[in-house]
Amino acid sequence: MADQLSEVLDLVEVYSAVSGGFAARGRWVARSPCYDAMKLIAMVSGHGRMLTDGLDEPVELSAGDVAILNNRTWLQYEGGPQGDGPRHRISPEENFTGLNEADPATDDVVLGIAVGINSAGQELLLQTLPPVGVVRATASAPLRSILDQIFAEVAGRRTGSAFAIRQYGQLLFLAVLRAYLDQVEAPPGWLRVLTDERLRPAVALMHNEPAAPWGLEELARSAAMSRSTFARHFRAAAGMPPLTYLSRYRMLLAQRALRQNDTRIAALAADLGYASEAAFSNAFKREIGESPLHYRHRVRNDPYGHRRPTPA
Repeated sequence: MADQLSEVLDLVEVYSAVSGGFAARGRWVARSPCYDAMKLIAMVSGHGRMLTDGLDEPVELSAGDVAILNNRTWLQYEGGPQGDGPRHRISPEENFTGLNEADPATDDVVLGIAVGINSAGQELLLQTLPPVGVVRATASAPLRSILDQIFAEVAGRRTGSAFAIRQYGQLLFLAVLRAYLDQVEAPPGWLRVLTDERLRPAVALMHNEPAAPWGLEELARSAAMSRSTFARHFRAAAGMPPLTYLSRYRMLLAQRALRQNDTRIAALAADLGYASEAAFSNAFKREIGESPLHYRHRVRNDPYGHRRPTPA
């Protein structure tokens, strides 16, 4: 199932980038708006408290912890002893370049990672992850290692560090997503059905041969279930019937093809198992809300379809 999850993440073009960070000592506070649909806040070292819209109390973050922010509008985090009195105001943008002088042994070090996703991925991630989630360092050994590597590249500013930071940013998002899915049961949707072992054979059939005329009987047989049990279990995991899932998966493939190449609509329809160009166009418009040609023209001007990653 891991390969199928990676495949779907590729389809929605998840893009994560280290977008800011700072190191601080003593009593400090940082406040900023959230412009990105999804953002990660990583506590590389030290300890802090994070607050955002939708939370009544701050979330405690220790070294190696990563918070997931989903469609939040503002963010505040602070460190140092609790109590009254002024705090030193931190600006992530201004202090990002100062991380080469940071000492993880004594400093609170925070990194912000902006996660971009195209419009096709909004249902996959934004609608199936909580507004705020936290992955603890103890939940994922690779997570701690990736954070250390990112900090080393950001602070060291070695040759090729910008390239390395981009790659580690992608790996960090994947590690956070894996750890999150290991510690909680995702709500019904794409992420849950892609990690359901009982449904793995049926989902693999649909992913490997999306143009095939799959029926409920064949899919249920592959999962060693009766038709009724399979349909009920699939709907509980995916939030939709199996054949609706197949149709939506075909639409993800169609959107990628329309974004990335000039395949004729009739050829694309045939590749995805539709009897005619008209049948495919009608299904596409019903699902996506616009014709395939209009979609192609629009996303080539704005491939993310909404908000791109921006600095912290």
